[in-house]
Amino acid sequence: MTPEGSPSTRPAGAGHDHFVTTRWTMVVDAGRRSSPHSERALAELCQAYWYPLYAYVRRQGHPREDAEDSVQSFFARLLARNDLGGLSAERGRFRAFLLASMKHFLANEWNRANRQKRGGGAEHLSLDWTGADERFRLDPADPASSPDVAFDRAWALALLERVVVRLGGEMTAAGKESLFAAGRAFLAMDRAAVPYMEAARGLGMEESALRVAVHRMRKRYRELLRDEIGQTLVDPAWADEELRSLQAALAGG
Repeated sequence: MTPEGSPSTRPAGAGHDHFVTTRWTMVVDAGRRSSPHSERALAELCQAYWYPLYAYVRRQGHPREDAEDSVQSFFARLLARNDLGGLSAERGRFRAFLLASMKHFLANEWNRANRQKRGGGAEHLSLDWTGADERFRLDPADPASSPDVAFDRAWALALLERVVVRLGGEMTAAGKESLFAAGRAFLAMDRAAVPYMEAARGLGMEESALRVAVHRMRKRYRELLRDEIGQTLVDPAWADEELRSLQAALAGG
């Protein structure tokens, strides 16, 4: 994955087209075998969103191996049957589409797909399951929460992780890796709680300079967050509503 986490090279906040033509185009392209970008697009999609589906299946009571098999088979069949090829921009939120598709798969196709472990003769998609089970077990969310809630929470956490990776990539490329390593913990802190003096001493910076740097980090983080959310939507005007939904998912966990 590139530091930007997206095939697009256009900057965040570049306007309506940026939201429509990055992640959503990636999703649509994943169903177009004739597209030269489809394989890369599907790989990006799987790497970005497989864990929320895994958490959803696990929360339904399935053991680790069955959850891995179901997610693997789901993505393989999605590609093999070209189910994304008929998507249009009007379908809205990719998060909702993916969850609805997985529910349909589990209800109607999982038993058949499971007869051929991990896709059988279908095209195999490489997913890294390392740490997935531990991640699920260590999630502080209420074990009694519904699979849908588990999915939304995992989605929100995956999205935030991608934002941090993008920010870290940008700052590392700019020669500010040490500043990012020290300042990333401040992104979620209340401003009054940030230990500026101690952190500035450790970085060999003036406290005033660190305050400015952290302010810029927060600003860029917010821009990337809106960009990452917007890339899963048709209309960027929905970004605030989607953000509120994801915040509620985290608060409810």
